[in-house]
Order: sequence, then structure tokens, then C-alpha cells
Amino acid sequence: MAKINKYYVVWSGHTPGIYNTWDECQKQIKNYPNAKYKGFPTRVAAENAYKSNYENFISKDIKSKALFKDDDNLPKPVFPSIAVDAAWNTATGYMEYQGVDAQSKRLIFHQGPYPDGTNNIGEFLAIVHALALLKRNNSNLPIYSDSMTAITWVRNRKANTKLAKTHENAILFELIERAEKWLHENIWRNQILKWETPIWGEIPADFGRK
Repeated sequence: MAKINKYYVVWSGHTPGIYNTWDECQKQIKNYPNAKYKGFPTRVAAENAYKSNYENFISKDIKSKALFKDDDNLPKPVFPSIAVDAAWNTATGYMEYQGVDAQSKRLIFHQGPYPDGTNNIGEFLAIVHALALLKRNNSNLPIYSDSMTAITWVRNRKANTKLAKTHENAILFELIERAEKWLHENIWRNQILKWETPIWGEIPADFGRK
């Protein structure tokens, strides 16, 4: 079962610390240049990471991932497949998303940037975009996302966002409404799978801005 982040460490933000929700974390990193943060599934993991500085933690994290690379018993990604990801700019609040061929990293689609968005909304829209595209092409390729939140939203056919609707992000709420409508009116054969970042590294659709 995939781990869901419940705690967020902010090493570099308006007020560094450990936060219990993504909304609280967002307040500390929004409009803060080069914010450094990461989510964790348990309080203990978050506290241990916060005790170390960001650079030391990332260095240890990379080394631990390297230990998995040659283990033939670990699961491997399914190819061919599509990988999707979103990027949210902490300084501007703009969000964009894209989908790529998971093996070659060839760009298949890209949307945005959209003002006043969130990463979870981008991840959700990216999955639905991929589903609709594959259905039009009569393809049953699996779709990978590294966001369990977005995967859950798609399974529930509802984007459970707490983002407030504003004049600036009205287009995003229109896209969410269209995506939810598509999910309710369509049946798909595609598996929506969790990209196992600790084992496989960053998802191929990653924007490379961490």
C-alpha cells in the first residue's frame, strides 16, 4: 500500500518547522524563493528529517535509494505506459502539468501554467487528461502518478480540493468541473498506478525543479 504524507517539513520558508497539513505547509512556502520542503507519512520520520539540514537529508535519501537499484526482487515499472506530473511554483503560485511516455520521456501533452493553483489539482487534471486521451485513441496503457491524493480523487471522481475559487483561478475550476463530468460519464480500462519514487527515482514526467 502506498504511503500518504501526513506531515510536512519546511526547512526553508516563512516559518520553518513541521506542519500537519499540506495547506499549512503551503502558507509557509508560497511566494518564498527557493523554499525547501518535503512530505512524510509519519511524525517520527518528519522529526528525524527536520533534525538534519535539508542538504544532509537529501544526500542520505539519495544514497538510500541507490541501495535498491540492483535488487531484482523489487517491483519494476510497467512499460509501455504514460507518466504524469504537475509543478507548482512557490514564488508565483502558478501551476502546470504534463504527460510523457514513461520509458522514453517523450512529451505527450503539456498544459499551463495556470495562476493560483495547487500541485494536487494539477496532478488530478493530468491523470484525467491522460485517461481522456487514451480513451480517444482506444488505448489501455497504464498511467503512473506519484500523487496518491490525485489518484484517490480520480477513483472517487471528485477533486476534494480546499482551494478557494478566485477570479484568477476561475479557469482551473472550469477544468476541474469538466474533468469530474468526464469521470462520471466515462468508463476506462486503464490502470492508474502509483510511481514508487523511493525505488525508481523521480517520475519521468517530473519538471526537475526540486
